[in-house]
Amino acid sequence: MTNMSRARVARRIAAGAAFGGGGIGLMGAAAVGLVLAEVRLARRQVGNGSPDHVPHAEGRYGGLYSTPGEPPLTLALLGDSTAAGQGVHRAQQTPGALLASGLAAVAERPVELRNVALPGARSDDLDRQVALVLADPARVPDICVVMVGANDVTHRMPATQSVRHLSAAVRRLRTAGAEVVVGTCPDLGTIEPVQQPLRWLARRASRQLAAAQTIGVVEQGGRTVSLGDLLGPEFAANPRELFGPDHYHPSAEGYATAAMAVLPTVCAALGLWPAEEERPDTFRREGFLPVAKAAAEAASEAGTEVTAAMPTGPRGPWALLKRRRRRRVTADGTGEPTPVLP
Repeated sequence: MTNMSRARVARRIAAGAAFGGGGIGLMGAAAVGLVLAEVRLARRQVGNGSPDHVPHAEGRYGGLYSTPGEPPLTLALLGDSTAAGQGVHRAQQTPGALLASGLAAVAERPVELRNVALPGARSDDLDRQVALVLADPARVPDICVVMVGANDVTHRMPATQSVRHLSAAVRRLRTAGAEVVVGTCPDLGTIEPVQQPLRWLARRASRQLAAAQTIGVVEQGGRTVSLGDLLGPEFAANPRELFGPDHYHPSAEGYATAAMAVLPTVCAALGLWPAEEERPDTFRREGFLPVAKAAAEAASEAGTEVTAAMPTGPRGPWALLKRRRRRRVTADGTGEPTPVLP
């Protein structure tokens, strides 16, 4: 599917989500009939070997940066097993811990991490998760990171319904005063046990949903980062290193790759990134685009950020598409992973 076609589909899904439509599914009924055998085979193979226990990573990171009288930044993670960190054994290997320690290093302030993500969750669980995050009006997080969508695809949730739930969650968080960054639906076509034609259908559905998610999130004042190709070329080239033992959830190295793609956008949302990095770089093919076109391009390239730019234009809202430089991860003296800055 071309980016132009993906942009049209994403606009239709986002419009359906906004105006109450629900008939656009992620996989058509006829296609489902063709791949039932593949689904059964993949289900038998995917999930074996993944730890049932998700490491508890909540707490304070970057304690070395504590300053008397200055409160820590607060970071909340919402979403599914990817946000929770399923598939690794140590708290420091989860995306929440990676993002919290990286943010602390950039901000030179401690970061308090809260994670309400639930393995197996779909977008319709975000209402419950947001309620947990906003239960105390005096403790609204500075920034929330949401990773969701994979289970919507595998459970064939209508895309309009999926985007509607995500958009509502972003709207509630933004209204409460939190910045929001959404890691969009990963490319499920790269999972090792999945064979053709299910692989092609999974990739198509994943990217369609990621593009539609981007439109919904940006229209509510959030930012998105494409996770699609992080489970594409890099994972396909190094499946033993970047996938965990169940061949479905990322390994520690895989989570680090995803977290370092999201970290620059988290920092930018909090005003912690250098001002010169906020201007579009034509050499990196960055610029202002209609939001649907920006969403379609982002769905095809990992680590691509989309954020609102202008409220309206001849083809609807416009967005800024950025391809931020990723940061490597090393261990500091406390054993916490931190980004290497240029």
